[in-house]
Amino acid sequence: MSMTQANHKDMARRRPSALLSVLPIVLLVVLLTATIQSFGSDALGGASQVTLLIVSAFCVFVGMVFLHVPWLAFEKAITKNVASVSSALIILLLIGALSGTWMLSGVVPTLIYYGVQIIHPQVFLASTCVICALVSVMTGSSWTTVATIGIALMGIGQALGFREGWIAGAIISGAYFGDKISPLSDTTVMAAGVTDVPLFSHIRYMLLTTVPSMAIALIIFIVSGLMHGVGNVGDTTQFTTALASRFHITPWLLLVPLLTGVMIARRWPPLVTLFLSTLLAMLFGLFFQTDVLRDIHPDLFKASMMSMYGSTSLPTSNAMLSGLIATRGMAGMMDTIWLIVCAMCFGATMSAGGMVGGITRLFVRMVRGRTSLVAATVCSGLMFNLAVADQYLCILLTGNVFRDVYDRQGFERRLLSRSTEDAVTVTSVLVPWNTCGMTQSTVLGVSTFVYLPYCFFNLLSPLMSIIVAAIGYKVVKVERENYKS
Repeated sequence: MSMTQANHKDMARRRPSALLSVLPIVLLVVLLTATIQSFGSDALGGASQVTLLIVSAFCVFVGMVFLHVPWLAFEKAITKNVASVSSALIILLLIGALSGTWMLSGVVPTLIYYGVQIIHPQVFLASTCVICALVSVMTGSSWTTVATIGIALMGIGQALGFREGWIAGAIISGAYFGDKISPLSDTTVMAAGVTDVPLFSHIRYMLLTTVPSMAIALIIFIVSGLMHGVGNVGDTTQFTTALASRFHITPWLLLVPLLTGVMIARRWPPLVTLFLSTLLAMLFGLFFQTDVLRDIHPDLFKASMMSMYGSTSLPTSNAMLSGLIATRGMAGMMDTIWLIVCAMCFGATMSAGGMVGGITRLFVRMVRGRTSLVAATVCSGLMFNLAVADQYLCILLTGNVFRDVYDRQGFERRLLSRSTEDAVTVTSVLVPWNTCGMTQSTVLGVSTFVYLPYCFFNLLSPLMSIIVAAIGYKVVKVERENYKS
């Protein structure tokens, strides 16, 4: 037997079947379900992380014993995956610091105080969705939107008597709509780039599925808000009175989000923007909220530092307000960071073991025409979100895997770029162990499983992608070299 033949045989031996490729995901879902049932909300304290590592170990075992993948391949993949999210981990720490300082400096309480009085309860959910969409379009970042205006809207919604799942669903729907169609969004740029589609051509084509999904989501939020009714609103007067008695409420504090918005508009790096916004809030806190900081610690310098990194709580005359203004700072992000690292280990072992490729082959075999091609792309993107746990890697994988398939079928690459974003970008936040799901759940203080049923835009987008493809609207076959025109 020649060396070439031996190499081909070795590669074939290492290729896992579709069933074997899906098995780790099935095991993960089963174990996570058992973990959540046993630990409840405490699952993120370590049990979920251990579950991810157990499934990662299963992938390594299968890969080394049955597929003959060397340990070094797994080790390199894990190192590469963890390194790829290093900047995201720093951003998470800064988001924790920002949320703490924005709260204790009075920025978020001021936004809540004025917002409760300005936004009518019956249009609150729809307004929240639209506001987050506009901010996200301007910033190009769902993470920044949720970590700033999203936190304030969460407080306003709770003060108006809405359930946290509905509020978080409206925030996330709006934030991911803007993230998806903004030319400043890194995921939008990546989806266009990996499929070799002009950016604005990609965005215009996405509007055909994105706008209907958002329209339906807004209708649901409007109807729900009207059903909420003014009579069901809690005693907001008591809430705002308790807020004003605890914090020094002044329009001057609105300078912090305003200046943060200027930094974002000028496209300063996220790390720089979050860091400077945190420092700015801390300085405003020293000037306007001296009494609040002294309640945390008599030493103002120590109290300011604690607002960035530690957990704080302030007693108020309103129990809901006391829970709302409690902060966790950087320390509150550590469970999420730990979970992300473990999720990256799982994704790395899936990739190194060839399971990701096996899942892809499973969906590619289903392609029979236009609708099945888009459905296969969507299902593959969703499965990647479950398996790889990072939206950037999922976009790269989905785009690279299906490029040749779309070319062979004679469909435009922008159909692929749109299907990829419809499947990956907006659903990443719905997966509890995905970096997006973990981050937004931590920032908003709402479990992924609690807000998932109310993220209507995110749930509708993949379905809309398949529906539009089935209808065939604006889906045309072209020669590969002419698709850009």
